[in-house]
Amino acid sequence: MFADTKKLLEKASAGKYAVGHFNFSNMEVLQGMVQAAEKLKAPVILATTESAVQYAGMPYLVALAKTAAQSAKVPLALHLDHGTDMKIIREAIHSGYSSVMIDASHEPFERNVRMTKKIVQLAHRQGVSVEAELGTIGGAEDAVRARKILYTNPLKAQEFVERTGCDFLAVAIGTSHGAYKFSGAGKAKLQLDLLQEIRKRTKIPLVLHGASRVSPALVQEARKYGARLKDAQGVPDAQLQQAIRQGISKVNTDTDIRIAFDAAVRKTLHDQPKDIDPRHILGPARDAVQRVVEQRLRVLGSGGRG
Repeated sequence: MFADTKKLLEKASAGKYAVGHFNFSNMEVLQGMVQAAEKLKAPVILATTESAVQYAGMPYLVALAKTAAQSAKVPLALHLDHGTDMKIIREAIHSGYSSVMIDASHEPFERNVRMTKKIVQLAHRQGVSVEAELGTIGGAEDAVRARKILYTNPLKAQEFVERTGCDFLAVAIGTSHGAYKFSGAGKAKLQLDLLQEIRKRTKIPLVLHGASRVSPALVQEARKYGARLKDAQGVPDAQLQQAIRQGISKVNTDTDIRIAFDAAVRKTLHDQPKDIDPRHILGPARDAVQRVVEQRLRVLGSGGRG
């Protein structure tokens, strides 16, 4: 069965490492993640977005994740990422997810509190933990859209956690969603002093969204075979590791996986244009996902923690 997300993050918080959260919407991406987790003996959070649910159907995604969790030799949790549709959040709670995210960060503070508290009460009755968000990190990915970064206020974060009872909190300290978040603007500059203050006032595991590295080599590989990707800069590994030492216990990664998968599929179709076997086309993409996840897990320091 699935691991308890809250316990995984509390253990990570105490050990000064972070658990990797990776989004999937098909079998090959999921298998690549799990293979990486097992190779490095690391706990991993398998996550689905609402758009993934709409694409594949929640029963299919849960069945894939359950199969992985039952056979894996490391702890695997299942998480709903950026939940905004109350119907989907409730469905996830009753479908066996380890945790759900209620993202009302775009709402006024008081409404965010009310919506989050309502989900916390519902989820906790089912033994499901809850991630909430305060502040917005900007950028665009799937259905997540925000024009600019609104940094998390430490005093408001303390009040928010106390009033809602959420189990872990996504904070805005300088990251952004999507592949082009820092395009033309240099690398990310995380506000680590702000993070320290939030951590001191909240005392619960903190989450970093929009923390993909956006490997230039992967971008170039995808471009080589026809992808139209701009130059982009992600979060440098050293900054990310410093943020982990200062309170980040869960790090979300999606963009890197998409680029790796896309590059591998494009390369296979280019090199083997007569091959129409989906296994031959998607197998290398699965391997590419595994390599990206392995690299991320090493940066997060979670290897050997499973």
